[in-house]
Amino acid sequence: MTETGPTATRRQVLAGTGALGLGVAFSGALSELFAGTAAAQTTGHAGYGPLVPDPEGLLDLPEGFRYRVLSREGDPLRSGEGAVPSNHDGMSAFEGRGGRVHLVRNHENRHTGKVPVPAVEGLTYDPAAKGGCTALTLDSRNRVLSERVAIAGTAVNCAGGPTPWGTWLTCEENEDKAGTNGYTKDHGFIFEVDPADPRRTGAVPLTAMGRFQHEAIAVDPRRGVVYETEDAFERPFGLFYRFLPDRPLGGRGSLRAGGRLQAMRVPGVPDLSTIQDIGAAFDGIEWVDVPDPQAAQTPIRFQDFGRGGITHAQKLEGCYWGGRSVYFVSSFARTGDGSAADHYGQVWRYDPERRRLTLVVVFGPDTDVRLPGESPDNICLAPGGGLMVCEDGSGAQHVYGVTRRGEVYAVARNRQNIGTVEEPEWGEFAGVTFSPDGDTMYVNCYAPGTTFAVTGPWRR
Repeated sequence: MTETGPTATRRQVLAGTGALGLGVAFSGALSELFAGTAAAQTTGHAGYGPLVPDPEGLLDLPEGFRYRVLSREGDPLRSGEGAVPSNHDGMSAFEGRGGRVHLVRNHENRHTGKVPVPAVEGLTYDPAAKGGCTALTLDSRNRVLSERVAIAGTAVNCAGGPTPWGTWLTCEENEDKAGTNGYTKDHGFIFEVDPADPRRTGAVPLTAMGRFQHEAIAVDPRRGVVYETEDAFERPFGLFYRFLPDRPLGGRGSLRAGGRLQAMRVPGVPDLSTIQDIGAAFDGIEWVDVPDPQAAQTPIRFQDFGRGGITHAQKLEGCYWGGRSVYFVSSFARTGDGSAADHYGQVWRYDPERRRLTLVVVFGPDTDVRLPGESPDNICLAPGGGLMVCEDGSGAQHVYGVTRRGEVYAVARNRQNIGTVEEPEWGEFAGVTFSPDGDTMYVNCYAPGTTFAVTGPWRR
């Protein structure tokens, strides 16, 4: 998930002056993104004002907003199971009883992870792997009531997504097989996590959903189809998938029953990066069965999809269901890496009823800022009618808001320096999500791993 690039840029100067939105170029209207959703009832806004420097040096927010630190890596888990793991990543919030909120948080630990997810009996898939999830339970005032391991022994848990039945699907952005990097089992799977009681789901890989470098998922709440993104770093780049469950919308544990995995083919478009025009639409999208979802010998993106091939894209990351469509992010594309064209980020919309794929947002470049690392990652819809985007690039890192008219504004800036005084570096944001009542934004700083609850006039 994390990519590095040049660090000396004009956008760092802009960040210091408060002119944050100018550092990223967005094109196009977002009216499609909010169509049919609660957010469509509001017109959105052009932001909450300039960011105010945080005297604590953690998180800059607009005036009128406050944060609470819920958890930091290395601190003791309240369960007593060990320390809060490193590399906070994807996350979602679920409604609990009595006004409580359950947060499920990924930890993108590789085999070299600094603070591993503690192994817990009944919740550990591969004892040699350091990734997994932790679960926090909060009261109505965002005070932490409990914090515990939700799943352990997985690898590079990057993003994922919630299900309509109230569980979290955590994704391994890894495809190492047993015997690689010390692992004792194959990796590259999706796992289901119950946020209220993780022991109900255990540590069972959903193998039919494919073995590849997963990033995120989104579930069609009417059909039960699960859409999946693949964040592959090298050519051939990742694919956009759909999983057709044998028991659609069957509730907790139903995805274990299996199903069919398919990959998207856009006729005549082998690489999505070549599409640069906002509103460009493609009808007759095809879905091709994956020859070997387990990738026993050959990674899926290398497999033979027959006549017409398959459609690839660099850095497929965030995935979100809104209205009647699924939205997914291509974080950036670089010709120097092998992409057919350059961009700083795309948001695509796929309408399953029309079988239509539409490019709804393009991020940069503009005339001044040409930093490929300025890239969108995790996304979610905000209760006030905007799109929240986590930045995963170099230099200062932000959560940006985007109105349905394409206006961009900064919501938060990470002030935690993980580099040096001479060469500062800031950890990316990840896991942006809102409480069920819409009053709190929860977000992670990847490093140092920190989970924040941000309150303020979100509906202003």
